[in-house]
Amino acid sequence: MNTENIVKHLRVLWRTDRIIADIRLRHLLIGLGLRAFAALIAAFGLLLFELAAYFALVQIWSAIVAAAILGAINFTIAAILFVVAGRPPSGREVELANEIHDAAIEAIQLEARALHAQVTGAVHHPLSGLLPLLTPLVAIVVKSLRKSPVASS
Repeated sequence: MNTENIVKHLRVLWRTDRIIADIRLRHLLIGLGLRAFAALIAAFGLLLFELAAYFALVQIWSAIVAAAILGAINFTIAAILFVVAGRPPSGREVELANEIHDAAIEAIQLEARALHAQVTGAVHHPLSGLLPLLTPLVAIVVKSLRKSPVASS
């Protein structure tokens, strides 16, 4: 278990989450802009249909047909913009960011399991953690005991 690895994985996780949020926010803003533009065109289409109805009352043929055709074209354009705005974001960017995100989560879970194993081992066998420290200490004590009788003779 290495704290540097945990920090590194947390940074990767943070960055990929930011990338995913940025991609989704860009998609949302573009979609909102296109929907607003489509609503504006639809309003113009409705205005032209109203104009066509007015011309129908005033005159019978030529101005009505032109306004009705323009209104239908405006509604068609608005429908196309709504379809384009409803598309999901590009798959490659989000897919790559999701893969990196999943890898970072997996690495953090692996580090957490290693930490859990170390803590569990220290709790169940407290002397096993001290054994690497005791070995050099015992060697030093043995050497000091050997030197003491030789120095006194």
